[in-house]
Amino acid sequence: MKKIFALVLLSLMINITANGQVLSATLDENPVSRELYERLPLYLNMKNLYGREMSCVLPYRVPEVRTTATNYSIGDIIYMPHRRSLAILYSQNGERFRRIHLGHIDAGAEMFATTGDMEVIFTVAVDEQDL
Repeated sequence: MKKIFALVLLSLMINITANGQVLSATLDENPVSRELYERLPLYLNMKNLYGREMSCVLPYRVPEVRTTATNYSIGDIIYMPHRRSLAILYSQNGERFRRIHLGHIDAGAEMFATTGDMEVIFTVAVDEQDL
């Protein structure tokens, strides 16, 4: 019997590759997340800032949506309109700041605490399944 494989896109599921590790994440359903998802793959030179985030200025404009200023969680993926920056939050310091929540890394975001500036690759997650 011949097996046929297909690549199935997982709805707004992405992989984030950094320092040889692949982290799985799920993006929220909002205009900014959708814009990010539609531009994948993205190869971003991210800076390790403030002992809490990997951050970079996006090379494109994003849709305007309302921001929030609530607590954040380790692993949150956010966009900060005032800086035009995408960030991965890997440590909690209790600070609140205006942002748009884009999604969340399932596990492992803390690995960025021991890295410096680096290229981080965002790709669409795919899954091989039997038809």
